[in-house]
Amino acid sequence: MAPSDPVSALAPLAVGVPVVGACLLLSVGRWVPRPLADGTAVAVAAVVLALDVLLLVRTAGDPAGHLATWIGGWGPGGPALGIALVADPLAAGAAVIAAALTVAALVYTWRYLDSARAHFQALVLLFLAGTTGFVLSGDLFDMFVFFELMGAVAYALTGFKVEDPTAVQGALAFGVVNSFGAYLTLTGIGVLYAATGQLGLAPLAVALAGRSPSALVVGGFVLVLTGFCVKAALVPFHFWLDDAHAVAPTPVCVLFSGIMVELGLYGVFRVTTVVFGPVLPAADLHRTFLVLGTATALLGALLCFLQRHLKRLLAYSTIAHVGLFAIALGTLGPAGTSGAALYMVGHAGVKASLFLIAGVILDRYGSVDEIDLHGRGRRARVLPWLMLLAGLALAGLPPFGVGLGKTVAEEAVAETGVPWAPALFVLVSAVTGAAVLRAACRIYFGAGAAPDKRTGEEDTSGREEAEVGGLLTRAPLTMLGPIVALLAGGLLLGVLPAVPQAFAGAADHFLDRAGYLGAALGVPAHPAPPSHPSGWTTSGVVLGIVSALLAVLLAAAALFRHRIPLPASGPAVRPLTAAVARLRALHSGHIGDYVAWLLVGVAVLGALVGLPLLAR
Repeated sequence: MAPSDPVSALAPLAVGVPVVGACLLLSVGRWVPRPLADGTAVAVAAVVLALDVLLLVRTAGDPAGHLATWIGGWGPGGPALGIALVADPLAAGAAVIAAALTVAALVYTWRYLDSARAHFQALVLLFLAGTTGFVLSGDLFDMFVFFELMGAVAYALTGFKVEDPTAVQGALAFGVVNSFGAYLTLTGIGVLYAATGQLGLAPLAVALAGRSPSALVVGGFVLVLTGFCVKAALVPFHFWLDDAHAVAPTPVCVLFSGIMVELGLYGVFRVTTVVFGPVLPAADLHRTFLVLGTATALLGALLCFLQRHLKRLLAYSTIAHVGLFAIALGTLGPAGTSGAALYMVGHAGVKASLFLIAGVILDRYGSVDEIDLHGRGRRARVLPWLMLLAGLALAGLPPFGVGLGKTVAEEAVAETGVPWAPALFVLVSAVTGAAVLRAACRIYFGAGAAPDKRTGEEDTSGREEAEVGGLLTRAPLTMLGPIVALLAGGLLLGVLPAVPQAFAGAADHFLDRAGYLGAALGVPAHPAPPSHPSGWTTSGVVLGIVSALLAVLLAAAALFRHRIPLPASGPAVRPLTAAVARLRALHSGHIGDYVAWLLVGVAVLGALVGLPLLAR
């Protein structure tokens, strides 16, 4: 793209505008009234959203599908200096979702977080700059820089309630684990740079083309992906996530679960498809992501169902769905990629709305412990039905976008020789949806017997304080509006007829390695042939309904288990109880344990990728 073309300014502006807005708020925020700071932050995020939408329209309407912008005085064919920004529909779409969630979170914050001042809004805008720069960056080192900008801001936002020791502990675990993962990623970047002299994704791909998958290549691949896997919360890199979500301000959890975790997967598969796809065997990569994704999905679903703290429950639900996303993306094919993208966007809307509902519950009743809240929301009129609807959507109920993404993803995975994939997708979706339905029925309808806290589920709630000056008597429109808008967006994603075609095109361009290299290196390439879009199918609709019904049954069984004649102990029950207890004990909250598990994850990732190569 010629520098004189106005379109080439969209990507740099989308990154620079939130930085300028954050600096402005930090400069004058202490002297301006709170509404002006809130309005300015929302306006800046809305401008970024508009820029991202224009970028999405531009890339989606271009047959080549890629828009490259070179800044810093560097262009293709010159020295590897400066920053290359390369947009395609999937990258621009991720930027749109990040900006939309930022707008929703900032609007929600108008009557939330009484302690918030302009520095909170400035941090959120810097987080937006980091996410946008990360998805658009065409340089491995700059991806790392933007990702760490996002991570550093996320660390500060996690511990925003600095007077709360649990917030500091959660932020410290987040910071240490993610920083250690970042150091390993930086080491991997150094290894690849030493071997090739390149940092740009496209030049690095060219330099590695034709090389055998040596120990150096595998080591660089594993180390680079480690930091991204930590952000994506793939097992066993996931331990930090529930501690951070439990203590972070609820609007911040929207950004974490709605976009930051998904961007970890984006980084994994952007680097894999562009740089390492032709070097490492596709079968080995597929198996690696299938193993990691399956373990992540099952562990996240189980721990989600065992929680009584709403924010931890939703955090483990995010982990479970990340596992499903990884399985679909791991097919490295257009159907799996489009299904995963659909699934992630639908999940972002539904999960963000659930976190915002949890925030309203906290500020109305002073707790997010579903046991303590049993029946206390009986007088609520709107939120109970919104929470039930969101729970069913999370379970994959048609016609929500989550269900559409699940349908496309599970069928794509099954077609790659994994016939049990639909059963896994149904089970994980049902269990996570059931946990939300159980909490909604217990809090708002008083369903089930009043729990005895001495013999009930393990207390994972901790101490949670409302984030407004006094408990709310009703939810204001600034809180209800984003919840309804996010759920409506998730619904529209599943009913608009043009959605499957749009996501199929985005997946084609994302996987079009030649097109990416051509745009980044200034060498025109023929666009990849379009794939056939996948949408609703009869089997997908049936499985979505089955998943939602199973979620209802599981929720009812949990609520009325005292009426079900099941043994509470015995030879068959004791091993299961012991295994669950040990699984809980692994999530100890000790930072040293989490770092040790991160190293285990590096070894597992290296073994999954490297051992098959050695066997050959």
